[in-house]
Amino acid sequence: MGSGIEPGALERLSPFRFLSFSFPNPRPGPCSDCLRVAVLDSPLPPPPSQPPAIAAMVVPFGREHDWIFSTPAGHLQLLLSSSPLSRLVLVGDQPSPIPQPYSRPGPNPDRDSLLQFQQSLLPLLLALCPRAAFRHGIPEIPFLSFEDEVLSGVPVEALAGPLVGEMLVEDVEIDRSPAPPERRRRLRFRRKPNLVQTQVRLLPHSSNVGIFRPETGSLVQPYLGPMVAGLSLIAPSIGERVRSGSMPRALCVGVGGGALLMCLRSKLGFDVLGVEADDVVLDVARRHFGLVEDEFLRVCVGDGIRLIESFARERTTACGGLEDGQVLDRIGGAVIEKLGDPSSGFDAIMVDLDSGDAMSGIGAPPLEFVRKDVLSAARSVLDDHGIVVVNVIPPDESFHKVLIDAFRQVFAELYELDAGNGENHVLVASASPVGAAATETGDSFSEKLNKVVDERYISGIKKI
Repeated sequence: MGSGIEPGALERLSPFRFLSFSFPNPRPGPCSDCLRVAVLDSPLPPPPSQPPAIAAMVVPFGREHDWIFSTPAGHLQLLLSSSPLSRLVLVGDQPSPIPQPYSRPGPNPDRDSLLQFQQSLLPLLLALCPRAAFRHGIPEIPFLSFEDEVLSGVPVEALAGPLVGEMLVEDVEIDRSPAPPERRRRLRFRRKPNLVQTQVRLLPHSSNVGIFRPETGSLVQPYLGPMVAGLSLIAPSIGERVRSGSMPRALCVGVGGGALLMCLRSKLGFDVLGVEADDVVLDVARRHFGLVEDEFLRVCVGDGIRLIESFARERTTACGGLEDGQVLDRIGGAVIEKLGDPSSGFDAIMVDLDSGDAMSGIGAPPLEFVRKDVLSAARSVLDDHGIVVVNVIPPDESFHKVLIDAFRQVFAELYELDAGNGENHVLVASASPVGAAATETGDSFSEKLNKVVDERYISGIKKI
């Protein structure tokens, strides 16, 4: 057993237990002489009538530095995304402490060498099984495989924020077969490395050969198009606002790289206010993802839920400022003291927040947002025909019911749209009944919207 591991330490399962150690390679070949072995126990107990299921994974060559494989948070998501497992063992090369470039190996890896390597690991894996796994004899330990759409990746900048912790900006080449590969810039957090926080396409620079720039306002994230499609439910009222000479207003809770804000501002003519909890994330959005602020696109640093509650308290007054709930942005020496007139409601509140607890798995929105007082505050700062549009990633089956029940208590109607990626869906909650008006078309806003989002998203919106 590896150094530092007490004999018998792994004979029993222990929820969330994670440990890693070095181990000599029993068969040099696809990996180096000294292996990293990482063991993680599931947070969930196995069914009492069955022995615990154990599986292993050989870390893809060259990906050992990726947080997906080198951190407990990434390891947990690999375990939870597989069929019910009680323990998952990762075996691979030693990771570097700093992000490294990656290029997927060619299409003809040495399959025989990999199988022989996996076979040589079986004695180690059996020694890492809990005693209960031997209830019906020697357990079968399947090897899981991993492959995503990343063909290659280059770190751009690794940095840390006061709230989200370590983060990585990376340029990747995405497999879109049979279409040509696509260059993208992505942002990931170490606390949830399996979740791409934001991504944009990279386009060739017009004057510098070999230099790429972010495509501003591109809705590459799978759920952003469906979120924007939710605006079709209030297209008639937005069109009426535009014809009266006013700009529609949107509050974006969670900025990320700013793609949604830029799309609303530059392509749909919204007056946009964004709030982001971590000032370093905002700095990254400005420097790496093309976020540009102006008179009608403002961002601030603060708690989005608190900001909604502050607007709700102030909306009945005409003071136009935030007093005890004020949120300030000091980036660049400027202080934004007036974030907008709370007496004027928002046409849309776009919520893109995920749970901050890495060990609870990937989930959105956080449960704090689903509290009745928060939803009531959000409802109160909407225009009469306004909507709340929420990116949803259910961490478990019960979450969806809790979410829907909470929104039903506050809003007039609920609509839902599947993002089509097997993970995200979008919930739209309206302040007043939408009715048949949502089907009206022909105004300039509807025409703009149809150019921005795929019609299949608009037609896929279902009332629930």
